[in-house]
Amino acid sequence: MLLEIKDLHVSYGAIRALKGVSVQVGEGEIVALIGANGAGKTTTLRTASGLIRPQSGDITYKGKSLIKMPPHQIVSMGISQIPEGRKVFTRMTVLENLEMGAYIRKDKDNVKADIRNIFQRFPRLEERKHQLSGTLSGGEQQMLAMGRALMSQPNLLLMDEPSMGLAPMLVQEIFTIIKEINQTGTTILLVEQNAHMALSIANRAYVLETGEVVLAGPAQELANDPQVQKAYLGE
Repeated sequence: MLLEIKDLHVSYGAIRALKGVSVQVGEGEIVALIGANGAGKTTTLRTASGLIRPQSGDITYKGKSLIKMPPHQIVSMGISQIPEGRKVFTRMTVLENLEMGAYIRKDKDNVKADIRNIFQRFPRLEERKHQLSGTLSGGEQQMLAMGRALMSQPNLLLMDEPSMGLAPMLVQEIFTIIKEINQTGTTILLVEQNAHMALSIANRAYVLETGEVVLAGPAQELANDPQVQKAYLGE
């Protein structure tokens, strides 16, 4: 397994956010975490990124434990996170945001080529490359957040609510891009409230409820599960 989350326990003060969560992500997969607000999806990603320290449990990447590693070291190992709410640097231009994504890289000559690749994937970003990112639309900011994360050349991309606040037409476009990114060889762990869309592109999925995994399996099987349909797909 590329990423293994084993029996993870996380608390915020007296609140137990994760109660023994275990998730596996294989090389080349898209794995989705679905569930209601407050189920522990974002906490799982933030712990994998090194932003939160767990009480117990382990997270291994290529067999190596990440638990005591600082976030910048986790990024240098090939894991990049696209945070919820996009979190672009609003007072920097589109181009500067992309350059920040390559901050830890030593191969500066290849960075320019990668920026060109990002602009090929997201032509709208090229049109606005000298524009302050705070002036972009929500969809454009999401594209920029994705482009910035790809600039660190991740092997594993952690995506937190990529469709949040976007118009339905844009949601479709963003999910098409996520699939394309995966097809070029990047493994994806996806947190998404739009369960329909998440299950339509994922290989496997986990359903979280109040900090615990209550269901797991192939994405298509979960999409057809009456329990999942009733709770998350509005059917």
